[in-house]
Amino acid sequence: MGEPGVDLAAGPARYRRDGHVATITYHRPEVHNAIDAAMRRHLNAAWERFRDDPEAWVGIVTGAGRSFCAGADLRDPAGAAGTWPGSFWEIPTVNSFESGLELWKPTIAAVGGACLGYGLTAVLRCDFVIAADDAVFGFPEVRLGLATIVGAMRLPTRIGWSAAMEMLLTGERFDAAWAAEAGLVWKVVPRAALMEEAHLLAERLLAGAPLAQRATKEIAARGPRMAWEEALRLGESLRRLVAASADAAEGRTAWAERRPPRWQGR
Repeated sequence: MGEPGVDLAAGPARYRRDGHVATITYHRPEVHNAIDAAMRRHLNAAWERFRDDPEAWVGIVTGAGRSFCAGADLRDPAGAAGTWPGSFWEIPTVNSFESGLELWKPTIAAVGGACLGYGLTAVLRCDFVIAADDAVFGFPEVRLGLATIVGAMRLPTRIGWSAAMEMLLTGERFDAAWAAEAGLVWKVVPRAALMEEAHLLAERLLAGAPLAQRATKEIAARGPRMAWEEALRLGESLRRLVAASADAAEGRTAWAERRPPRWQGR
């Protein structure tokens, strides 16, 4: 699982699992967790580890130190995007969590301090965003003469067109209160309570059957992009697959016995 030779216990991006909750941590605090080539490799490996780990049911992503992620390390911008062989046309379109790696497990972003550029692109991929009261969000690319692409594709669906254009086209930074009012942030909490709140939400999510959650999330993501009849056919197919699982049988038994279900993720 993940890229061979990448140490996810001590590198610039780290993966740790406690029970069924996995935490991915950006870990270059000395540069506000800016992404260079080494961190890109570790981040990709960490997200693949989470995707492929059958015991990891909920993911939390956060940053070490004062910031969540300051975006690309401008000393290594190509490495931050990922180094791939071949020409532009041969580079995989989806090669990271930020660019849309298919992942249907629930994800929580716990954001403190700066959340910029690639950092915000990743946050927009998460199902829940919990922000510390010192969090700031932004896409500064236009102020560097660069275009925002994946962030521009995602942001309007999260916060609406005008608010998204304000963030994308000014390149300004916006505080947690603005982000919460716009709908980007689910909850704002004191910095000291950030990880506690993330873990409390993760525990709530563990009450749901993991396979059922993944099928529900997948149809929620794919359905709006499909014709109604096609989305319904996909949804009903997923429903039948989940209904045939051991967890579905356990859910029915637990309901009949009036006890909490014991999910297995199969």
